[in-house]
Amino acid sequence: MTARQPSFTYEALPMRVIFGAGTLAQLPQEAERLGLRRLLVLSTPEQEALAEHAATLLEDASVGRFTEARMHVPADVAAAARKAAREAGADGCLAIGGGSTIGLGKVIALETGLPVISVPTTYAGSEMTPIWGLTDNGRKRTGRDRSVLPRSVVYDPELTLRLPVDMSVTSGFNAIAHAVEALYAPDASPIISLMAEEGVRSLATALPTIAKAPLGLEARSDALRGAWLCGACLGATTMSLHHRLCHILGGTFDLPHAPTHTVLLPYVAAFNLPAAPTTERALSRALTTDDVPKHLARTSVELGAPRSLAELGLTEHDVTEIATQAVAQPYANPRPVTADAVRSLVTDALHGTLAP
Repeated sequence: MTARQPSFTYEALPMRVIFGAGTLAQLPQEAERLGLRRLLVLSTPEQEALAEHAATLLEDASVGRFTEARMHVPADVAAAARKAAREAGADGCLAIGGGSTIGLGKVIALETGLPVISVPTTYAGSEMTPIWGLTDNGRKRTGRDRSVLPRSVVYDPELTLRLPVDMSVTSGFNAIAHAVEALYAPDASPIISLMAEEGVRSLATALPTIAKAPLGLEARSDALRGAWLCGACLGATTMSLHHRLCHILGGTFDLPHAPTHTVLLPYVAAFNLPAAPTTERALSRALTTDDVPKHLARTSVELGAPRSLAELGLTEHDVTEIATQAVAQPYANPRPVTADAVRSLVTDALHGTLAP
């Protein structure tokens, strides 16, 4: 008798991807293909030179630059960017940078309808999801809306050669966190599971090589491909405890996004994996380990990531507020989430108990 095959639903997200070294040079043609003639270029202050280079490539198709993107997309920054787009008469935005810049582009798209071209320079994976986030009054709101998806994504591994090793590592672990949650999400599918496992494997293999030889284009390409896969997994599934905690730590306590994901991931994995054996097996294969949480903690620290939330500025006094927010609204998770469980998990991460 033939075993019955599982039924599932997989919804592909509509976007065009251009991948390869040197593809940044194709920006003018991509803007023309989309019919965009007045693009506002977005970046953080640290990547102003890259934004200027992109604007130069676009020539007359660029109508200015907004270089004040910030982590967690503060509401006042989003308002200023919308005003800049309106005053410039922009018909679209080019978001070039990491999750902060791409997240700003999403909020502009959500509130104005302007189309976005994204050029990622980190491994955040935000460009692959319909998830937007906005921080106001110490709270980070998130939602899903297809209108925020970039019309085109340009993955040029040469741009990631500029990314320092420490940021490369935490950005890569941020992407791995997306895949981990996708593997045990209630709306996961065999397709997502394949993508997630391969994304984790690609990043786990590439990051140690990048740490030793940051200018190696092959490893940078592998890491960027892994980030693409992990981001696409997050975009197609429901977020759980890990992302809920990271949104609280970022929105309320302003902890840095990628390092927070990196430090927290092993502790959420230790909590959830006993209730998600299929996910644990997939991660064990991808990471070639029989102890996923300890492997994640040890490897990240060995590659230069912070070992505890205390290093990022969190204190014992903050733990109760985190637990209160974490249980305020229900969400899917492999194990029931209680305030006591969150306090224990966050306290362990605060002190880095799994790290060497």
